[in-house]
Amino acid sequence: MNPKLRNRMQELGIDQDRTERILTALNAGAYDDVQPVVVKEIPEVDGTEVVSASGSLTLRITKQELTRHWGEIAPEIDPVASAQSNDGALEFSYDALRRLGIALYPRTAFGVLNGGSATSYADEKKNRGLSESLYELLAPVFEPMADRCRGKAKGLTPAFVQPDGTEGPTFLELKMRGLLIRAMEHQIRQPVEPPSEPLEPFFQMTSVHNNDEVAAAYKSFKNSPLLEKLIRETGIDITDAATGVQPMLAALTHSEDGVPRRVFESAHGRIDEPLGLPGGHGQNFSVLADIYRELRADGKRLAYLSNVDNLGATVDPATIAYTALTGRQAAFDFSFRTSVDVKGGILVRDDRGKLNCADIGPAVSPEEVARAEAEGKPVLFNCATGLFNLNYLTQNIDSIVNNLPMRISDQDKDAGRYAQAEQVTWEVLGLLEHPLIFGVDKYRRFLAAKLLIETLMTSGISLDHPDYPSSSDPTKDLLGTARQLNAGLHWNLEHSYGMKLSGERWVPKTLDELRDEIQSHEDES
Repeated sequence: MNPKLRNRMQELGIDQDRTERILTALNAGAYDDVQPVVVKEIPEVDGTEVVSASGSLTLRITKQELTRHWGEIAPEIDPVASAQSNDGALEFSYDALRRLGIALYPRTAFGVLNGGSATSYADEKKNRGLSESLYELLAPVFEPMADRCRGKAKGLTPAFVQPDGTEGPTFLELKMRGLLIRAMEHQIRQPVEPPSEPLEPFFQMTSVHNNDEVAAAYKSFKNSPLLEKLIRETGIDITDAATGVQPMLAALTHSEDGVPRRVFESAHGRIDEPLGLPGGHGQNFSVLADIYRELRADGKRLAYLSNVDNLGATVDPATIAYTALTGRQAAFDFSFRTSVDVKGGILVRDDRGKLNCADIGPAVSPEEVARAEAEGKPVLFNCATGLFNLNYLTQNIDSIVNNLPMRISDQDKDAGRYAQAEQVTWEVLGLLEHPLIFGVDKYRRFLAAKLLIETLMTSGISLDHPDYPSSSDPTKDLLGTARQLNAGLHWNLEHSYGMKLSGERWVPKTLDELRDEIQSHEDES
């Protein structure tokens, strides 16, 4: 590789060593056997591997099963004291699981994958692709907001639009506020010196292109009306994030350009011009490896991981306790599919008989999904939220990094004809022997915003307009879906993020209001 090309790769934040390792492996045939997930069947809720968590979650387990692994989670807590004994088994009610999960907050960390900029999120063509008629209806709100979002880090764009039409707080501010409220809940309900601070540190993966922007924003967050008083109240500076910065990978030559494959070096028709591309969120296992190890060394035993743009990805104490009690390697949220869930992964059982995540389109056809739904099978859609056992994760991190499928895909775009190397975080599911799937309520746990138009749907923009697209087919009813998304937003803003509706604006609840709510929940349980 000539020096000019190397220098240009460095300027673009491209990880040259990792790119060369991928190239060497590719040319040696290491990825030849990496095939799309082969779908054997679409699994149903069975109460063992796939558990419904959309209602009041409960657990029945033997004491032998519980004690086999609990000592590695939180030996200072006696979980048996929270259970009822019945026929030689321990039964945990929803309230018992919730109390135990709150007790585990000091053993739990919460992290987000920040991804790249919001340029694709605000792309007009992509948003029109969801529904042309909906786009035209929402264009007066969409277009000026899209102009303000493009080029910004996704987590620093407004998470919703206020009822009065102004832009709400950012995704990252809300995420941090939710964590501080949960930490405050633990401190009020269990006012003893914890082994480590509840749900702290907040950790994240940024990229070489947005890390400085995100870091600068966090300095201003210290004075945010959503965070300032809670930081002082809890003593936790949630903005002091543990951060791993994802480098770029170089685009590779197109498969039709022959072997050996090389670094693509003619981006946009220019000589010695490489193209830096993200290597997928699956790179978090290498980028955040040291952070995962540090969390475990600091006493954490469970770690959440989710995409920054999902307002439904919040701390759920009942599922924390369920995951810890059952000793699972990791637990993942999957929601029941709706009309806006047209791209992404669904839960399948692959040809090895293992639970896996398969993308609609490349791995499982839309027709097959529709056929399963017509037969009454609930299709579970990946919420991109995982809760990992840090003992397992840190002991197996190198194996995960090496064995997570590397997808090499040909591209034909404005920059030219090239190939891209990517790893998908949630394909880790196929590497696990004992994963746990929670079937969750989409409108509480999966308020995703892959497109700006989805954010406007969730915000309830123009829901009363007679031209809002609707259908008697619930899988195509955008109006019905938007109403439920908006109801889910309201629920999460009030219950997860400590906000209240004042006139036509969501504003932060006071510390006294939050204390009263926490105390009333404790009295009820």
